[in-house]
Amino acid sequence: MAAEESRYLLGYPASDSYPRVQNKKLYLATFAAVLGPLSFGFVLGYSSPVIPELRNIDDPELRLDSNQASWFGSLVTLGAAAGGILGGYLVDKVGRKLSLMLCSVPYVFGYIVIISAQNVWMLYFGRMLTGLASGITSLVVPVYISEVSHPKVRGMLGSCVQLMVVTGILGAYVAGITLQWRWLAVLCSFPSCIMLLFMSFMPETPSFLLNRNKRSEAIASLRFLRGPYVDHEWECRQIEASVQEEGLNLSELKNPSVYRPLLIGVALMFFQQVTGINAVMFYAETIFEDANFKDSRVASVVVGSIQVCFTSVAALIIDKTGRKVLLYISGIIMALSTALFGLYFKMVLPNQNNSPNPDVWFTLNSASPGTESSISWLAVVSLGLFVAGFALGWGPVPWLVISEIFPLKARGISSGACVLTNWIMAFLGFLTSYGTFWLFSAFCCLNVTFTAFYVPETKGQTLEQIEAYFRRS
Repeated sequence: MAAEESRYLLGYPASDSYPRVQNKKLYLATFAAVLGPLSFGFVLGYSSPVIPELRNIDDPELRLDSNQASWFGSLVTLGAAAGGILGGYLVDKVGRKLSLMLCSVPYVFGYIVIISAQNVWMLYFGRMLTGLASGITSLVVPVYISEVSHPKVRGMLGSCVQLMVVTGILGAYVAGITLQWRWLAVLCSFPSCIMLLFMSFMPETPSFLLNRNKRSEAIASLRFLRGPYVDHEWECRQIEASVQEEGLNLSELKNPSVYRPLLIGVALMFFQQVTGINAVMFYAETIFEDANFKDSRVASVVVGSIQVCFTSVAALIIDKTGRKVLLYISGIIMALSTALFGLYFKMVLPNQNNSPNPDVWFTLNSASPGTESSISWLAVVSLGLFVAGFALGWGPVPWLVISEIFPLKARGISSGACVLTNWIMAFLGFLTSYGTFWLFSAFCCLNVTFTAFYVPETKGQTLEQIEAYFRRS
């Protein structure tokens, strides 16, 4: 009976329609892991309320000009790109669990540097360290969750990664309303400390343990994650069937089971960033201020709330709708909203000739008198639609898919390549003028086409079935 129930749980038919798997400890392990993405969200959201404060601070050693403020926000992406490379190495060498615990160190140390900062360079260094930790987190957590989950809940739990990121962003916005920048940094350091504590009691993933020939420990991990009433031996054999020789040779990059998911993963990360989402979220508060909204901090909280709401919707429905449907809907909504945003900037900046000067985004003084206020609703509607559309699909789904499609032996290096692509594109993807929004709109249309022809549907499939699909193709 236990074997039959396990087969039903893992995507195979069974006569017993009520599998006796116990998910409580799986949810606990997921909660411990997603404290990392929560820290990651605090890092991304930190710059939005802090930049206006640091631009007006009394201490000249810490006061940021426009160029320094831009670097304060964007250095996180460079640190995260380096973290993607480091995380790809760590996740295969020391394991998923230990990698996640180790990334707490640069999180905490980075915030300590920011809290004790005496000059701008210390602020930069602190942001680089927290960015490094964010890059490791964005790689390790999706892999950990996908390997400890079973197919019936893997989509929902995998989507919690992005949900906790946007929750962290919202938390930084809300806390930034009342907290001074140093105290906000203290608050932002808490989730990573709690993650370190919780993860010390969580198991390593069965896949990694079997890849290290630690079968008894893998069985113990499955018993913790599934409860005592399913056939752990049967699931263990399914994972062992896909475990191949350790390491990845360059010659194996010619194998479709390796290069096809890698190309799909890199393309997903590329398309996620060229929608322009990080450019909006990094400087949300500054954007609202320069657009003459009366209470920019509250407006930023509204944007963050929209993200949390629609990411939650995606997490609840993704195992029913599938991954591709959400990518279709999300891409279409973003294409329309970015086209409208481009129209808005075209109307309020009629004489800029689509200049690539970054100050165009931050300075709207050249707008025709009265034009901006009369059509400000267009900017609000466009931004709301864009954020909702991104949160519904292209926010959570790419991170989930890259955690599912790679074969075990290539999971570390392939995930590292995807994270590196994501954060390099995030660094390059700052908004400048209305033409950029129309370019983003074109990319959103292109990502819908790419999804239709190249992204496989992974709903309800085990990681071993997904690997077999690419091996056959």
